Amino acid sequence: MQTRHRPYHHGDLRAALLVRAEETLRDKGQAALSLRELARDLGVSHAAPSRHFKDKQALLEALALIGFERFADVLAASQERAGESFAKRLDAAVRAYVGFATANAALLDLMYSIKHDPQASEALTASVHRYYEQTVGLIAEGQRLGEVREGLPERVALPALMTLHGFAGMAVSGLLAPEATEGQLDDVIAYILRGCAPE
Repeated sequence: MQTRHRPYHHGDLRAALLVRAEETLRDKGQAALSLRELARDLGVSHAAPSRHFKDKQALLEALALIGFERFADVLAASQERAGESFAKRLDAAVRAYVGFATANAALLDLMYSIKHDPQASEALTASVHRYYEQTVGLIAEGQRLGEVREGLPERVALPALMTLHGFAGMAVSGLLAPEATEGQLDDVIAYILRGCAPE
């Protein structure tokens, strides 16, 4: 029996693969991702994706890179109209973080897991660094304004990030009632502010 040839007809197959991969990640999880299945979904030959991604790991890294770039853009946009005070800038950043996390739960999990890969590309490492510098930079600016306690900005930022990531994880997993999340987020922001306050 002769198999039907699926022609390589996409003008930008790489972009189409990434869009479809992100949809699959969101709907079915990382385990369901397969270059062969993506090729079938897009109507191209099973070998066509290999021109852009040598294997599944390369596809996952590309997704993580997109995620970190998008995340950094969301955080940067949150600061444009946040105001001058550390409290207002933190409030905007926290809401942007939780908004991204709840809208992109599977992608965020992938981002955090793959960023520790020792084989990660320079592009991914640079994107992670940009996101991290945004957070540490917010703390450092608060210290400059006298609104954040002294200490290495990285050490001050870490407990805040852990608190925030924990809250986002609970919201995504359904452990928090959706109707109460907004008020609970206000409490989390107040808690982080107290933890960052000058001694």
